[in-house]
Amino acid sequence: MSLRFASLGSGSRGNALVVAASASRVLLDCGFAPRDCERRLARLGLAPADLDGIVVTHEHDDHAGHALPFAARHGLTVWMTHGTFRAVGGDGAPARVVPIDSHAPFAVGGLSITPFPVPHDAREPVQFVFSDGALRLGVLTDIGAPTRHVVEMLSGCDALVLECNHDPGMLAAGPYPEWLKQRIAGPFGHLANDAAAELLAALDRTRLRHVVAAHLSEANNTPELARAALAQALGCPADWIGIASQQEGFGWRAL
Repeated sequence: MSLRFASLGSGSRGNALVVAASASRVLLDCGFAPRDCERRLARLGLAPADLDGIVVTHEHDDHAGHALPFAARHGLTVWMTHGTFRAVGGDGAPARVVPIDSHAPFAVGGLSITPFPVPHDAREPVQFVFSDGALRLGVLTDIGAPTRHVVEMLSGCDALVLECNHDPGMLAAGPYPEWLKQRIAGPFGHLANDAAAELLAALDRTRLRHVVAAHLSEANNTPELARAALAQALGCPADWIGIASQQEGFGWRAL
């Protein structure tokens, strides 16, 4: 058994992550226009026909904005919560959409996928744990504040892709309007570097082999600050922490 994952790009201008186990591959979110997504997949050695479908976290454009058009273009199934389904107008979608329960695991080929609800300003947002039956990848982006259930879901993972959206000082002094700063820093916004580090420190990390900081704000964060925060929580060198960039994402990582 094996579990691999790679990012097509991560940030406020678009997000997509590929998770693969044996012959099964799913795309987590699709915030890039179809041709751009195809180009980014090719960078990883994949074509749309290699995918078994798309799993969506929530309806915001940088995550779901192109999921339905991309799925319709390539004949792919899309899985999303009932709330996200309603928010994106799934009833009229040309793609096949399968609504999921935010607490119920489901399978796509050899991948077991477990959603879990998170506090974020969307209709019914979830994040996911992916497994091949032995190994576990936890993905957490777009969350205002961790909950006890989030800690339980991400404990014991072999790899984590973890939101480090902003540095509080940079956000406070930055160019965004006050209402947007309050939204980002609020309980249904995005996770700051220090909050991500606190969450990481609270997890069972005995099996952890990969940590990648994701969804970094280009205006309110830097890779160096995100790495330093997570490295301090783990007691590891900063360069051990991976970064998912907006333009490049990150290449294949294997468990």
